[in-house]
Amino acid sequence: MACLLEAPLRISVLSEVTASSRHYVDRLFDPDPQKVLLGVIDMKNAVIGNNKQKANLIVLGAVPRLLYLLQQDSSGAELRTECAVVLGSLAMGTENNVKSLVDCHIIPALLQGLLSQDLKFIEACLRCLRTVFISTVTPVQLLYTDAAVIPHLMSLLSRSRRTQEYICQIFSHCCKTPDHQMILYNHGAIQNIAHLLISFSYKVQMQALKCFSVLAYENPQVSMTLVNVLVDGELLSQVFVRMMQRDKPIEMQLTAAKCLTYMCRAGAIRTDDNCIVLKTLPCLVRMCSKERLLEERVDGAETLAYLIEPDVELQRIASITDHLIAMLADYFKYPSSVSAITDIKRLDHDLKHAHELRQAAFKLYASLGANDEDIRKKIIETENMMDRIVSGLSESSIKVRLAAVRCLHSLSRSVQQLRTSFQDHAVWKPLMKLLQNAPEEVLVMASSTLCNLLLEFSPSKEPILESGAIDLLCSLTQSESPALRVNGIWALMNMAFQAEQKIKMDILRALSTEQLFRLLSDPDVNVLMKTLGLLRNLLSTRPHIDQIMSSHGKQIMQAVTLILEGEHNIEVKEQTLCILANIADGTTAKDLIMINDDILQKIKYYMGHSNVKLQLAATFCISNLIWNEEEGSQERQDRLREMGFVDILHKLTQSADPSLCDRAKTAMQQYLA
Repeated sequence: MACLLEAPLRISVLSEVTASSRHYVDRLFDPDPQKVLLGVIDMKNAVIGNNKQKANLIVLGAVPRLLYLLQQDSSGAELRTECAVVLGSLAMGTENNVKSLVDCHIIPALLQGLLSQDLKFIEACLRCLRTVFISTVTPVQLLYTDAAVIPHLMSLLSRSRRTQEYICQIFSHCCKTPDHQMILYNHGAIQNIAHLLISFSYKVQMQALKCFSVLAYENPQVSMTLVNVLVDGELLSQVFVRMMQRDKPIEMQLTAAKCLTYMCRAGAIRTDDNCIVLKTLPCLVRMCSKERLLEERVDGAETLAYLIEPDVELQRIASITDHLIAMLADYFKYPSSVSAITDIKRLDHDLKHAHELRQAAFKLYASLGANDEDIRKKIIETENMMDRIVSGLSESSIKVRLAAVRCLHSLSRSVQQLRTSFQDHAVWKPLMKLLQNAPEEVLVMASSTLCNLLLEFSPSKEPILESGAIDLLCSLTQSESPALRVNGIWALMNMAFQAEQKIKMDILRALSTEQLFRLLSDPDVNVLMKTLGLLRNLLSTRPHIDQIMSSHGKQIMQAVTLILEGEHNIEVKEQTLCILANIADGTTAKDLIMINDDILQKIKYYMGHSNVKLQLAATFCISNLIWNEEEGSQERQDRLREMGFVDILHKLTQSADPSLCDRAKTAMQQYLA
């Protein structure tokens, strides 16, 4: 069995390797089992903490031989155990080492080893499996290939504290998808792991806790089950609360807070439950303080952002807990002084990861400011906040750019800020630049923000228009991503609202009628709704209605007919009838409805519909068609009377719905005037 290395070694290096390490590998082939055992033990001592030696032995083919010896019953328990220990040590080297071990099929060999009766050998196999699986280069799917593996691992949980620690660690690293969660759940993970939370071993407690955090994440079924679990007579959620106490290790506090956060977000715990408001939220805020290590501050802020994201009350509570908004400003000044970190290794690590702090701060600011105007104001008034967002939009790290644009999107929901801070800092410039070339996730968030900057009261609307936004947005409507199509058309809809005629014609020209009608038959209902909204905004004010209908009337009437005939929801049909009402308000455009019997019959049908919204919109169409002060109103009134519209209007004046009743009466008055 050949073992592959990612990069071929040069011949000169190989000869050096051969000279210094060959004898370790040669001893693995000795006919005397005792000498082989001593050779493996010497190899174990030689590779500890020595990455170069590990790589040398892999190149020289030690791995296939070690795996062969590990799989032979004739090798004896001690030799097999020592082989597993050496393989585990090799796996602790570089990613290339792990890749070589995986390519040599180490995982099936170790899983096979777990069928042994020898506990020490089982523990050595599990420790090695743990080391291989925690590497990012190992495909986690390898744990689930054989359906017998998970139940067997569950059965080994009772063997020793070491088996408990390693198996829980393997589970928490290999549970990446909803399918993985359900496989573990269905094989009794909750029942088998719950009692480990009160183990005498801290390591076992921690790995069990991590298991619950990955099992509960975005999984309502698991989370609902966890809520009712008792551990030694105590509810699991209370065990987690106890683990968040200040005297517990930070890692434990943080992971317990994650478990409760995930259970809350999955709907198993109410957002106003004391364990969330009085325990989890304050614990996560504590993790954001500058006394904590960088990774704890990142984890704390990101978990808190996730916890409060959908709930305005939690956002308000968080915003006034421990001066959180000001505390987050420190995330951008890190490390503030070199002297504060005496450990050079730690300083080097933190400098490389400082961007993660900025990303976490932007995410938490985005969640905090999602709904409340006062909180947004506080965030924007935090020192240099807008400058930080602007520079975040052009950072090299894609994650920071995404978090910065998320934060900007959250703050752009504020009318006040759109009129002031956003204009003062010309945030539309870096945003437009970001839209030219970015991954889809960033594009979705950036185009969403642009939608808000294009609202009619936003001073940014004018310069955005001048910078070529129409073409950019029209190109987004052709994206394969429904979210980008929605945002592109939504931004155009905002742009067309109460816009001057030139802008409307520019939009129609850039979008093209073909694309407009393609969007009107889009399978995504949100795209369809926003396209109808765009059409409604284009067809507003009489001169605009008449001009657009004179050039595009035939296609628009065709599209309206198709939608009213199709299988669409109430909102879509209501929006379409509102477009017809706008057309009916035109001076010449209304003739396109009057000469179209099919459309008139559809309006009549919707006036008698069971849904009041549709009745209202259809009645509004008729009201506009028969309005007295307009030329030709008498002929239109007579024609519609012949078609039975007056009888329907009369019936609608008796409606129980006050709005519909009033609208029908207003229309009837046109006949009486």
